[in-house]
Amino acid sequence: MKAVAVTFSMAWAEARAGAGEIDQARGRLAGFRRELYCSFGMRRDVLFEVCDAVLCKQERVLMLAEVSLEPECRRGHGAVYDALNCGEVRFARVRRALSLLPLRGWEDGRIRLAVDVSNWLRPDAEASPERLFCHCYARGKGNAQMIPGWPYSFVAALEPGRTSWTLPLDAVRLGPADDATEVTTAQVRDVVTRIIAAGQWAPGDPDIVAVFDAGYDLTRLAWLLRDLPVEIAGRLRSDRVMHFPAPPCPRGRRRRAGGAPARAQA
Repeated sequence: MKAVAVTFSMAWAEARAGAGEIDQARGRLAGFRRELYCSFGMRRDVLFEVCDAVLCKQERVLMLAEVSLEPECRRGHGAVYDALNCGEVRFARVRRALSLLPLRGWEDGRIRLAVDVSNWLRPDAEASPERLFCHCYARGKGNAQMIPGWPYSFVAALEPGRTSWTLPLDAVRLGPADDATEVTTAQVRDVVTRIIAAGQWAPGDPDIVAVFDAGYDLTRLAWLLRDLPVEIAGRLRSDRVMHFPAPPCPRGRRRRAGGAPARAQA
């Protein structure tokens, strides 16, 4: 029997690739799967098969019992529930394994990271702890909704060119008492530190670009990450107004009434 090889975001074995490149890609994939398997503690065999089954399932997984019906999972639904309840995952090793994967630089040689929040909506899970109201867009303009759920902050490496493939590098759940900016800063700092430790960035290389969606405090993030080789880029609303201190009043001229600060439209 041949083991089922589940690849992740980046597909190396393309039709135009040579035999040597395909063998190298398969070896890299086998090494990642080995690290992923070693990242599990108790119930590692079942957890590993569950990962394969979730990735190979053609449709969304709506219930855990469906996972045991996939050919990649050779366990019953009872073992699947037991593994998810009592299994162990060493997240630090998973993060290190993801950082060792080669990140494809863009034409300018830069590594680009995207940071955003994705919500896991749980409106009916009243007994679930630390739920927050997640901002969601409904159909129609201006029909935003606040639905209870768990917000997760993701950091992913963007692929060059016109593609939707990304390589998730980290995910952290935001709690009710968390400062979103501080959590994001610690998350980006950890990801960049691991990328540098993996040898994917060296002194003299172009700075890493971190792209943030609207809603982040870009000024504070840039200040907190000033000691890292990171350039902060973010999306601003079209009606965002930047406030600057009022300029000094020249001698012999009266200052504007109230000393209102000058404003610049972004």
